[in-house]
Amino acid sequence: MTHAHVNEKYKVQPFYVFFLVHSMQTGIGVLSFQRVLAKSTGTDGWISILLAGLIVHSLIWVIYKIFSLVPGDIIDANHHAFGKWIGKFFSLLFIFYFWVLGLTVMISYIQVIHVWMFEEVPSWSFSLVFLILIYYINTGGFRTITGISFLSMLLTYWLLFVFFYAMKYSEFTNLLPIFDHSILEISEGTKNTSLTLIGFELILMFYPFIKNAAASQKYAHGGALTTTLITLFIYVVSIVFYSQKQLVMTIWPTLSMTSIVEFPFIQRFEYIDVSWWAIVIIPNMTISLWAASRGVKRLFNVPQKYPLLGMSLIILIINIFFFDINSINFLKQIINPYGVIFIISYLPLLLVIIYFKKKRNRS
Repeated sequence: MTHAHVNEKYKVQPFYVFFLVHSMQTGIGVLSFQRVLAKSTGTDGWISILLAGLIVHSLIWVIYKIFSLVPGDIIDANHHAFGKWIGKFFSLLFIFYFWVLGLTVMISYIQVIHVWMFEEVPSWSFSLVFLILIYYINTGGFRTITGISFLSMLLTYWLLFVFFYAMKYSEFTNLLPIFDHSILEISEGTKNTSLTLIGFELILMFYPFIKNAAASQKYAHGGALTTTLITLFIYVVSIVFYSQKQLVMTIWPTLSMTSIVEFPFIQRFEYIDVSWWAIVIIPNMTISLWAASRGVKRLFNVPQKYPLLGMSLIILIINIFFFDINSINFLKQIINPYGVIFIISYLPLLLVIIYFKKKRNRS
């Protein structure tokens, strides 16, 4: 394993970290997080969102603190903290996590396409199109991936105006009562929000690709803050648009809300919404699979295109033989709660170990 040295010409400016973090956090979870959050915290879900955002900002600080002590990526940090073999084991866990994250996003979005648009089209055909596109983007390098993330955010912000349209039919008394749930219920809601706010941890792999990387911390926090505020806004609009019972029973509240939009020349606006959401989802899948294949390249010194092809082939096989609702729920459980718990507990522990090893070496 070599150190994560990246040629200067392949690096991106620090402010692009805002778009990389924001595009990774804004994904498939935005379409359905309101339902599970309303089950646990109801009108107090906004508290859970703010707490989840606070945890994300704390972990971003931890990540940048780790790399201030050990420059490189998570592979270097694991190797420094635990040595060659144990460090490699934890690095493999991260690689597996990144790969499952990309797989979960893809399969979840294909399920949305099946339910809302093309029920009879086999899932493998959608996954094949996505995988070819992801491979093409990845072959352009990290700068191309960054450009896609940047354009994705610029081209999809107009979708927020749909929520302003929905507010015409809202009942603001639905926001009451507030502070009506216990700490345990708020904590459960914070856990349920995690699938919407994860994605910031990809910094662990693309950190070496940032020019003057330490200066990008404020942009990482800015991206996470923007995601938190948008998530909070969407949840508040959902609370006042739906009744409590309706919100709990609606699988994709965000998409169901868009079905009320009417234009003389468009009968089913949600078709546009579902289709346009592909632009949001593509950076999620692309960066996740890039991080997983980059991790394999770093660990085993192989060209990145080979692990990317292998991982893509496995995803295609899964879509052919194992695509069903149980598979989707199983993948989501790997990410939330197990993957989230792993990230939240592991990163602070890693920082503590690295800090004391550095301190011991200096003394």
